[in-house]
Amino acid sequence: MTERTFDAPPPLDGRAFAQSWWGRAWIQALEDTALDGRQVKAGRRLARSAAVGAVSVRPGRITAIVHDPDGTPHRSDVMVQQLDADDWDRLLDVVADRAGHIAALLDRDMPPHLVEDAAAAGVELLPGIGDLEPECGCGAWDHCPHTVALCHLVARLLDQDPFVLLLMRGRGERELLDELQARSTPRSTASTPEPAVGVPAREAFAARGPVPALPGPPPLVDVAGRPPVLTTDTPAVPGVDVEALEFLIADAAARARRLLAEALAPAHELTPVPAELTLRQDAVRLAAAGPPDAVAARLAAGCGYGRAELARAVRAWGHGGPAALAVLEEEWTPEPEVLARARAGWAGAWEGDGSAPRLRVTRNHWTVVGAGVQVRYGRDGGWWPYRKEGGRWQPAGGREQDPAAALAHVLAEN
Repeated sequence: MTERTFDAPPPLDGRAFAQSWWGRAWIQALEDTALDGRQVKAGRRLARSAAVGAVSVRPGRITAIVHDPDGTPHRSDVMVQQLDADDWDRLLDVVADRAGHIAALLDRDMPPHLVEDAAAAGVELLPGIGDLEPECGCGAWDHCPHTVALCHLVARLLDQDPFVLLLMRGRGERELLDELQARSTPRSTASTPEPAVGVPAREAFAARGPVPALPGPPPLVDVAGRPPVLTTDTPAVPGVDVEALEFLIADAAARARRLLAEALAPAHELTPVPAELTLRQDAVRLAAAGPPDAVAARLAAGCGYGRAELARAVRAWGHGGPAALAVLEEEWTPEPEVLARARAGWAGAWEGDGSAPRLRVTRNHWTVVGAGVQVRYGRDGGWWPYRKEGGRWQPAGGREQDPAAALAHVLAEN
């Protein structure tokens, strides 16, 4: 008979006994089965105080010696109904039909979908109400503090290794994996497997039983990972630009760090999802990251820019990303009411002092006559300052809420 023994665990601090949804389902089955809530609370205290000795797990039964606070030992057992041969046959077919299930088991994990797929085949993997039958040397006929403590320690074991549940249900890990190998081999050689599909969200939320918890957020990364050095004495494969590849790897690491920092920032869930960048926008973004000259030339050629045009676009990008780039490249006519509000705000900014600059308005471009400065109205509703340099209008600052503020920004730098 297959049996596994786990060493007595150390005392547990204030953390929950179960972190995985398998472990929480096990504790829920215990609490649904126990008739006396006081016994459950007493059992939790025993479990936290390291009163449970080594735990033996075998098909249909778990066993341990549990000590009272005064040191009195009691042999405690909890029986679990085993799956019969037909149940195992259906369960193994379910697992063998899904490559994802096999991969998860080999990684010592059990995906929540496995429970749903097994239930659809008529096999209940998780214990339900009344499925955990206690037996203790203290003489209690229901769950006592000793069997409750034992069950809480088993929940910790399930966190570490969900194969413990399958062993209680009747099959050991090696036996189970050997049978899966035997079933999956004919399937893989007979036909091309269908791609795995997910479970619709409405079905997942409607499913009975404990809802799996979301994993904890990853820690913030202070510095992006260092990219590998790909330039070696070995010639590169024809068609592979090693310098460009190294640059893209470094850029991906930097973006990943930035996205993680944004995701961990307070109220991130309230931030709108940004639109996906176009090919041209992404080329400018990459150029703004300071690639080697050869890579910058490829970026310019790939998106239809000359080198000077790309440098101008990079300058705009630095002032406001996609919105600033759109203001540089798009000339359009705002609605009359927008222009009217802008003129009123413009006049109000210099009201009474007679110093309002003279303007020439061309669509969304407002140019100060004789000053070589300009503000542009963007589709985002903001005003962007520009300055004429070398005969061309160049981005000169970030977005402002009103045209007077944008103009004051660029005039102050003249």
